Amino acid sequence: MLSEEVKTAYDNFYADNDVAWRMLGAKYKAQNIVDVCTEIKPKKVLEVGAGDGSILHFLNEWNFAPELYALEIAQSGVDIINERKLTSLKDAQTFDGYTIPYEDDSIDLIILAHVLEHVEHERILLRELKRVARYIVVEVPKDYRYGVDTRIKHFLNYGHINMYTPTSLRFLLQSEGLEILKDKVSLTAPETTRFNEFVNKKTPKTFTASLKIELEYRIKKTMGKLMGKKKQEQFANAYTVLTRKSDHNLKIF
Repeated sequence: MLSEEVKTAYDNFYADNDVAWRMLGAKYKAQNIVDVCTEIKPKKVLEVGAGDGSILHFLNEWNFAPELYALEIAQSGVDIINERKLTSLKDAQTFDGYTIPYEDDSIDLIILAHVLEHVEHERILLRELKRVARYIVVEVPKDYRYGVDTRIKHFLNYGHINMYTPTSLRFLLQSEGLEILKDKVSLTAPETTRFNEFVNKKTPKTFTASLKIELEYRIKKTMGKLMGKKKQEQFANAYTVLTRKSDHNLKIF
């Protein structure tokens, strides 16, 4: 169970943070989820760690599923989700961070987007998600780079206590008895980078700075296509993967 300090921190986050920035990021996260879920048609979709409902907003607009549900540790997040009046939303409630208040196999798809990097006991949460849903889609930021240990304060400021690469996430999921069905690596879109630089960081907006952002994106995209999956995963800013319960569960000693 999460401490009151953590709950308070996230309550303040959703009360104070910029809506436009969260919505911009959510649009691309939602698109990644849709992209890896093209082969399934879930009816009941639960987002765990739903924040302020930004991702659910887009999934609702795009008619992703007839029934949407949300769990969030912060009451302020749940309040904002309910204020959105999403037509497909059936329920939004708080939870303790680990215990999912739904019966076994009662949900078609669980979404865990940019949550796992914040979770102290990852395997405990994954086992609970697997109990409730047949399919689980996970997206994490690819924070890991060489020298990441020199930027601990930076990542802790965002609440990121776990670092992932596509390889390490696949290992975690498969070792918990989840079968990888489809995955996607993605680069941060230029419009998101521009917003972060020129609005969030208040860096002076110049033609040269904008061009540099666009060129860096295009170069990485092209090199990834030419050099294959390994290079794509190296350049990636986020990794999205669709899983389902495997019939061949691995036993962890």
